[in-house]
Amino acid sequence: MKKTLLLAVFAMLSITAFAQNDSGFGIKGGLNYNGNGNYFESVGDAAQEPDRNIGYHAGIFGKIKISRLYIRPELIYTKTKSDYNGDSFDMSKLDLPVLVGVKVVGPLHVFAGPAFQYILNSEFDGISIDNIENDFSVGAHIGAGVNLGKLGIDLRYERGLSNNEAKFINTNIQDASVEGRLDTRPDQLILSLSLKL
Repeated sequence: MKKTLLLAVFAMLSITAFAQNDSGFGIKGGLNYNGNGNYFESVGDAAQEPDRNIGYHAGIFGKIKISRLYIRPELIYTKTKSDYNGDSFDMSKLDLPVLVGVKVVGPLHVFAGPAFQYILNSEFDGISIDNIENDFSVGAHIGAGVNLGKLGIDLRYERGLSNNEAKFINTNIQDASVEGRLDTRPDQLILSLSLKL
C-alpha cells in the first residue's frame, strides 16, 4: 500500500513538472460536512449542533493544464465524523480524486471526476470496526472553485458509488448474534483552501 501511494505522489509531481504554463502542484486542507440519510434533515440537525458531523482533510494536489481544460489529481488524508441516531461513526481514509475541470469565467472554474478511497480506520461509538466490506471503494466529486493567484478555494460534493457496509456486534443486547450494519459510503460537502507552490 505504501509503495502504491508513493508511486502515485511521484507520478503526480513528475507530470506537473513537465506540463504547460499554469500547471503545478500545491497543498490543500479544509473542512468536511458528512451527512447521513436525508441531506436536508442532516443540514437542519447541523444548524442545532454545528460541530456534529464536521471533519477535516489535508493533502497535496497537482494541476496539468491542457488548453482550456485541466486535470487535477489529489492525494488527501480525510477524517470524517457521522451521527447515526445519536451514536458517532468516525472514519479515517486516503482519497485520490482525479478531477477534470474547465475555467468558466474570470477566476471561476468547475470540475468533476472519480475519487478512489482507501479506508485506514473506522470506529463506531468507541468500538473499533475491522469488518468493512471493502477497504477500497470508488466515489465521485463535483464542484466549483475560485483561484486568486496562488490561493484557491473550492466547494465540492462527494458521493460514494460503491456499496460498502461496516458490520459490528451490538454489545448492548444480550444476544451476541445481533449484528448492526452501517453504510460507510461518503456523502459529504467539502470546503477546501489550496496554495499553489
